[in-house]
Amino acid sequence: MENWLTDIINDYGYIGIALLIALENIFPPIPSEIILTFGGFMTTQSGLGIVGVVIASTVGSVLGAVVLYGIGLLLDVERLEKIVERWGHILRVTKKDIHRADAWFDKYGPWTVFFCRFVPLIRSLISVPAGMSNMSFILFLVLTTLGTLIWNIVLVYLGASVGSSWHEIVNYMDTYSKIMYAILAVLLVVGAVLFVRSRKRRK
Repeated sequence: MENWLTDIINDYGYIGIALLIALENIFPPIPSEIILTFGGFMTTQSGLGIVGVVIASTVGSVLGAVVLYGIGLLLDVERLEKIVERWGHILRVTKKDIHRADAWFDKYGPWTVFFCRFVPLIRSLISVPAGMSNMSFILFLVLTTLGTLIWNIVLVYLGASVGSSWHEIVNYMDTYSKIMYAILAVLLVVGAVLFVRSRKRRK
């Protein structure tokens, strides 16, 4: 993998990094943690600069997020209602549930979009519900760019700092990912319990 990344970055430079990150957002062939830390390492081995790598990776990430946002727009609430009409009795989901979830995202979506940019895998997928809820595109773009920029700066700088030991950062990020997934799992369970209780109260 390292040789493949080296070839792409050496041949295409910043454009190669932007393309890799864009693809990682839409259909993750390689986690962004690997691309970013390796990109940081390459700044010590080539003519690439840290600022350039950060900008290129941020552009690629935002472009990928916009594509997923567009997919979310196609899967809007009205389309979900049609799915619920047909399969809701099996999925045990009602139209009211869809509207409550949409209202929740309208209220907390901006914070969710920003903070999820720091959670591997989820950082890409969060763009879909943002589009589905018709979140303001400008707001989505600003929060996505800001969150992505912070994430990229940290990982590219770490990759440049440790040089050939960039693999160690990837290992630490793997541990970080597991911790974040565990926290999200707990939050989902708590959210599900609160949701069920609220439904029972309404009945």
